[in-house]
Amino acid sequence: MRLFFAIIIALSSAFAYPLGGGAEFFFSEKNHDFTDTKAGTVLKHDYSFTNSGNQPILISDYKVACTCTKIFFPKTPVQPGESGKIHLEFDTTGKQGFQSRKIEIISNVKKRTRLSFRVFVLDAP
Repeated sequence: MRLFFAIIIALSSAFAYPLGGGAEFFFSEKNHDFTDTKAGTVLKHDYSFTNSGNQPILISDYKVACTCTKIFFPKTPVQPGESGKIHLEFDTTGKQGFQSRKIEIISNVKKRTRLSFRVFVLDAP
């Protein structure tokens, strides 16, 4: 009989995580607009977030369209209630006109996480 209850408790614990809870991002800003800038500038911005879930956030990678965009993220788990930053660097060298980029953050958060930014790049002098 004890074995039966132990199995029931183990199964209910295993199914509780996927149904409710888990790691969850809360960003104060997901979209950033830079001011117009001259080509050749490396733009930098931090996207601040808090783990509003009940499991640690583990960021493993990111996806961007070109190598001109680099992202730096916490390498250690961000515990529930703790904050972190995702640092962006965008090299405008060789860019001209309106630039719009999307960044997909690869993590253990259930919901797809996308950040974005826009800038108008002026011709280099």
